[in-house]
Amino acid sequence: MNCKKHFWIVALFVTCNVMAQGQYPFRNPELSIDQRVDDLVSRLTLEEKVKQMLNNTPSIERLGIPAYNWWNECLHGVARAGQATVFPQGIGMAAAFDDELMFRIADAISDEARAKHHDFVRQGKRGIYQGLTFWTPNINIFRDPRWGRGQETYGEDPFLAGKLAVQFVKGLQGNDPHYLKTIATIKHFAVHSGPEPLRHEFDAETSEKDLIETYLPAFKEVVEKTNVESVMCAYNRFRGEACCGSSELLQEYLRKRWGFSGYVVSDCGAIRDFYTDHKITASAAEAASPARASGISTPSAEKRMMFTYTSAWKLSGNKGRRARSTRRQVRIS
Repeated sequence: MNCKKHFWIVALFVTCNVMAQGQYPFRNPELSIDQRVDDLVSRLTLEEKVKQMLNNTPSIERLGIPAYNWWNECLHGVARAGQATVFPQGIGMAAAFDDELMFRIADAISDEARAKHHDFVRQGKRGIYQGLTFWTPNINIFRDPRWGRGQETYGEDPFLAGKLAVQFVKGLQGNDPHYLKTIATIKHFAVHSGPEPLRHEFDAETSEKDLIETYLPAFKEVVEKTNVESVMCAYNRFRGEACCGSSELLQEYLRKRWGFSGYVVSDCGAIRDFYTDHKITASAAEAASPARASGISTPSAEKRMMFTYTSAWKLSGNKGRRARSTRRQVRIS
């Protein structure tokens, strides 16, 4: 299935819960996913399509498509959404050197995440920190304590980070062959380990050896050994290109070499950095081109331009039943 259809699976299956089935072909569960997505997209105006390219997507009431916010966090427990079980920071969990424990922790987090989401939907709430798409885990390498965010990571060893991240992603996304429990996002891709104050403007320089042996292994491990649905690209530049517009990172490594087929989300405001800090483009309109060409699907927290056609597939979910993406789908209600 063409990846441009990915986002609309979300709208498609949520819509089925909002209005009675049968009025439009995209509400007919007897049709194929491709047929339903084609029908749904054909009914959207250009303005509606543009607005659905936000990370905070508005509703389309005439089609029964509710609003959805893609931003949620659960690095060591469901964050910013009321009471939740709080586990140790990533660096603390990693200190156990126990990948089976990481799976159990992530499984518990995703249980709470889904329960909270269903409760929010029952209250008519579909805002930030209320969805099932999580920007977790942070699998960057912790090389310098001055970075300031090392506590989010699994430490300085690429091998350990990869092994733990694989289990964390599996715990978040579940093991059903057809449906996702939640969506995990591995971040920040790539060569992103500080310095925090300069992350919006600096060009990360590393040798080919260090790139292959240090900065990429954890990402490669997760992409190749799980069906991780989402990758977040980093703020910084790498070899002159902004990471969120890097053909080397997002196309050569992620898509071609590792076979990633999910969606890419930018870090918050990273596309804006193209012209405000990196100075590699002159405007927001120009920044859209390299980002989109490299495969960015959902620039996060951008108010001027976003790209969302994610593979978050069937974030559907009638009455607690299942959900998932092209490969697998995810219910969102």
